[in-house]
Amino acid sequence: MTIRTDVADLLHQGMSDRAISLRLHCDAKAVARARAALGLPKAKSGYRAAASVIDLFHDRTESVDGGHLRWTGYTSKAGLGSVRYAGRQYTAFRIAFRIQHGREPVGHCSSDCGMPGCVAPAHVEDDTARTRNRATYAALIGVESPAEACGRGHAAADHRRYRRDGRPYCLPCTTGTDSGRRT
Repeated sequence: MTIRTDVADLLHQGMSDRAISLRLHCDAKAVARARAALGLPKAKSGYRAAASVIDLFHDRTESVDGGHLRWTGYTSKAGLGSVRYAGRQYTAFRIAFRIQHGREPVGHCSSDCGMPGCVAPAHVEDDTARTRNRATYAALIGVESPAEACGRGHAAADHRRYRRDGRPYCLPCTTGTDSGRRT
């Protein structure tokens, strides 16, 4: 029996008979006969799980100009990229942060590079890093607020955040939650 070299190559890569027949536009039974002639076992059926959540991340991103990564996987109604791995849901931002920093993020993760939806690990920050970087920026441009608490009594050390332009704001006052209120 003469076996096509492209069929033999794909069989040795572990592809299924049906996948090869669809890719090469040939008969699946002919592929099965080639597999038997080569003495190769049947391909394992079903979905092959990724080795890690990081592998899933890399499979679902593509590079774009400027060192950015665009998410190509599932996106929620809110526009957040996410994957399910080992029964848990992970957002693309949290995975990117973990790749870059080697730890779980604290609070909310987002990219601060200016490109909407960028999930490049070097561009993603958690609440701690974002607050620190924006506080440094505010101090450099002379916008730092020396107050220990906001007008409603929320401790600045716990609740102060910074806008992109360096202006400080109180998180509970802005979001409408008063969980950090002093008595």
